[in-house]
Amino acid sequence: QVHLVESGGGLVQAGGSLRLSCAASGRTFSSYAMGWFRQAPGKERDFVAGINWGSSTYYADSVKGRFTISRDNAKNTVYLQLNSLKPEDTAVYYCAASRLHPALRKYEYDYWGQGTQVTVSS
Repeated sequence: QVHLVESGGGLVQAGGSLRLSCAASGRTFSSYAMGWFRQAPGKERDFVAGINWGSSTYYADSVKGRFTISRDNAKNTVYLQLNSLKPEDTAVYYCAASRLHPALRKYEYDYWGQGTQVTVSS
């Protein structure tokens, strides 16, 4: 069982930056692939970025070059650095854990956090 808690969301102007954190419980954090998804009102929950146990990373085309995912296994934490934010990045951002490597789809993830709101004003 893995319990995930996101933090770091907020309101930021277009062009600004935020860093999201996701703290995980459990002693086997390093064996999980971790991912970030986002869901805007009325839309599907979409993959944003993923990182496997070996720290290989994967990104949605819409965020490549702007967002960076990383993990600190000693702290049981995964991060998402959001730079050059755009209004269309506004969404609830969810952290998730998967036993599969790599994991790029919602159904491949076993555990989910409660989400953190990111709002980008124009």
